[in-house]
Amino acid sequence: MGAIRFSRVAQAIPPNIFADMDVKVARAIAGGAHVIDLSKGNPDAYPEAFIRDVAKQAVDDPHNACYTPFDGKGEYLRAAADWYRDVHGVSVDPATEIFAVEGAVDGLAGLTAILLDRGDAVAFADPYYPSYHCMAVMAGAEEILLPAVPSLGWLPDLDAVPADVWRRLRVLVLNYPNNPTGAQAPVSFFERAVALAHEYGFVIVHDFAYTGLGVDPGNQQISLLAVPDALDVAVEVDSLSKQYAMAGWRAGFVAGNAEIVSHLKRYHYQMGSMITGMIQDAGIAALRSDQSCVGRLAARYARRRAIIADGLRDLGLDVFDSAGGIFVWARAPHDMDGSAFAEAVLREAEVAILPGSCFGRVGERYVRFSLLKDETQLVEAVRRLKSARTALGI
Repeated sequence: MGAIRFSRVAQAIPPNIFADMDVKVARAIAGGAHVIDLSKGNPDAYPEAFIRDVAKQAVDDPHNACYTPFDGKGEYLRAAADWYRDVHGVSVDPATEIFAVEGAVDGLAGLTAILLDRGDAVAFADPYYPSYHCMAVMAGAEEILLPAVPSLGWLPDLDAVPADVWRRLRVLVLNYPNNPTGAQAPVSFFERAVALAHEYGFVIVHDFAYTGLGVDPGNQQISLLAVPDALDVAVEVDSLSKQYAMAGWRAGFVAGNAEIVSHLKRYHYQMGSMITGMIQDAGIAALRSDQSCVGRLAARYARRRAIIADGLRDLGLDVFDSAGGIFVWARAPHDMDGSAFAEAVLREAEVAILPGSCFGRVGERYVRFSLLKDETQLVEAVRRLKSARTALGI
């Protein structure tokens, strides 16, 4: 038998930076290092008891042994619509403007498939979540990177983008609170993006995976769909993974423009699977709760952020005062390359972090610290960095 021929898509799949980092950490541990792994975005929290209790009871519901409805359970979709109304002041129709998906990446992959043909242009801010790049590459799309500007709070300057770029754009991907920087977008930024989408005829996809996890309880990231006329041009991808600590349960939904949601449904009917029934039942309980559980998680991450950010500032590092998310974004010392600094931190301090180059060109001299370890481990990570400061060149 000759060599197996694989599709263009299979041959275009980029490496997974998170899997590569797992290999580096495992190698260090095998060599005797006691690594504190701050490279991952995998929540260490656990869904609260009221969510778990519903899931346990739902396992014994015989209906949950059957295939679930193609669009998701009606009650789950209504709960998502109620969440939009109660939390974000947004009215969406659960029958036509919401679709259940197995987490944010499932929704993003489906939207990429229905919105981008080979050669189409897709834009996203740099730094960016790596899946945006990987999905664009596999779709054969043209990537347009919009550099985030530190002076603008790590947002791209939309008014600096030439008109000819907007004219050929098919999709603009936004992500706030942002991974990796933790930036939040003010309403004026979203309003400008929606105005440009109307003017030039492109679609906005907002990855809202870190909703509710802002540092300041009174300054949470607004929904893009709260902007007037956003439903004409946009969809938002929501996840239960971070705000309810349900990452391994794989649940979320896409909300927004009815025509886009309709095409996503048709694609997903053929190419995807639906959230397990008992997980949808647990999701209903989470979405219909008073959201105090989300507030408690946000407060936990804010405390953790202070530990890492203050510790890094004590070492003289330039740390972004991020408003949301579950990461700390910092500049490597003395204009050092972020990859070299991350390697040194793993080698000398036995702390794993990700270099900013994993997230695009703009982050080459930056690193990302995850906040998904308990406070004791974060304090120890800072202590190790301080002990190794000479070897790290700080």
